[in-house]
This record gives sequence, C-alpha cells and structure tokens, in this order.
Amino acid sequence: MDLRQMEYLVTLAAEQQFTRAAAICGVSQSGLSAAIRGLERELGTRLFHRTTRKVEPTDAGHALLPHARTMLAQAAAAREAVEHTSRRLLGRLRVGAEQCLGVVDVNALLERVRRRHPLLDLHFTQAGSHELTLRVREGVLDVAFIATADRLGTLERIELGRQPLVLLAPPGHPLNVERAVEWAELEGQDFIDFHESWAIRTLNDAAGEAHGVARRVRCTVNDVHTLLDLTHRGLGAAIVPRHVAAKPQAAGLTIRSMPPDAPGWTVSAITSAAATASTRRVIDLIRTPDAA
Repeated sequence: MDLRQMEYLVTLAAEQQFTRAAAICGVSQSGLSAAIRGLERELGTRLFHRTTRKVEPTDAGHALLPHARTMLAQAAAAREAVEHTSRRLLGRLRVGAEQCLGVVDVNALLERVRRRHPLLDLHFTQAGSHELTLRVREGVLDVAFIATADRLGTLERIELGRQPLVLLAPPGHPLNVERAVEWAELEGQDFIDFHESWAIRTLNDAAGEAHGVARRVRCTVNDVHTLLDLTHRGLGAAIVPRHVAAKPQAAGLTIRSMPPDAPGWTVSAITSAAATASTRRVIDLIRTPDAA
C-alpha cells in the first residue's frame, strides 16, 4: 500500500464515481481504476462495489478508509514539518471554488501560488459551494472558496467579504421598475437561477420561503454567462450578487435593489482544522498579497 493508492481510495469513496474521482486526483480514469484493482489484489478482497450508476465501498473498503485517512494525514504532517524549515512549499495543494465569487479573484490567486511556489503540486476544481464544503469535510480538498456558512461543522471559516443581492430584469418585464422591488412582487414570477449546489440558489430559496414568496424557477443553470443570456432573452428575472450585475454581459438589463431585509452574499475560505502549511500560506496570500 502507498500514499497514492490511499488518496485514490479516499477520493473514490467520497465521489462514488471513477470519472470525477480521477479528475480530482489529476490522473486518468484508467490509471485510477488500475491503482484500485492493484490495491484489491494486494489485500485479497474487493474494496468497492461497482455498478453502472455509482461505486460504493464494500465492508472491507469501509474498514480501510479510516486507516487511509490517517496515512494521508501523517504524510501531510511530515511535509508540513519539512516546510517549516524552508519557505518553499512542497507536496500537493487541492483548491476548490464556486464560479464568479466576486470578492476574491481565485484565478489570480492560483497564478500567484504557482509563480511563488513552483514545486507545489497544485490542483484546482470548480463546483457549487455545498459540494465544495462536503469535499473539504471529507478531506478531498484542502481549501475551498465558497459563499455559504451552512453545514460547515468543525471546518474553519475565514470571511473574505460581502456584497448585496440585486434583481436583474429584461426590458418590458413586470419587475422592470424604477425602485427597489418588494417581496410580494416576486410572487409567481418566472426566474432563472443556479443549481441547488450553488450558494446563491440556497439564499434565494430561503429568502422566498421566509417571506411567503413562491418563485417559479423555469431555468436552472451552472454558468453565470448562461444565466445572463437567458435573462436577456426574456425567459425570466434573476437574483444575483451585485458583481454579476456589473459584468459587461449584463449591460441592457435593469438592475433593481432587493428589499432591505434580503440576505447578503458572503464569501469565505474554508479549511479543515488540520490545515497544512500550504493551505495557511494560500490564506495569507489573500489577506496580504505580498506574503510569501
């Protein structure tokens, strides 16, 4: 057994899908599958039940998982001990972020990390905030940039900034008014919104429910530019963080303030309590861009 196999085991157990687990681990699907088969041959038992829909750990797989996590944690601690003697960052850093957070430029951050620490094995994945939270909690990601404070458990959260929500409406839409909208006006209107794994969808659904508003989400998307395009085409209105309304693609849409008691958009970085030196250094780069 080696650390590579342990990482594949933990990731596959969390994702329950070879394709996505391979992408997270930065390896081909065939390579990950071969590594798992090799581990099963070494141990003389199957570690996963494989079906066309998903992959689940067997009893033996479940028994091995806590030991695999311990091995990975000990290896991370060993790397961190070495890093403390040098300004160089070593090992692997796995970063996740929701798309278009606004408060933090994740792409620029990744560029700074790569430039300053070329020996670091850097991996990045994009997903909704709720999915990213789960991946950090399960140890699949080291740090994630999200826009929710829900279901964090023991994860450490560092707030990075806040923005208000606004409403976008196409020309001629009933919500295209010269003032802030009121909750009652949203009742029964057609909306374009993001998938349930995105933080903004949770904010919008919870706010509507709290004020007795039944929104009709006609279009569910996973891309900001698709949301803006569908709004331009008159398929519905959209409630988004203010920075989305400032995008060039939003030009021509009416921007209206939400009611004063509408929720805000809060962006944070989350890590596990046992964050490595590499993870801490990334947080330092956000707080102090000149940090090493």
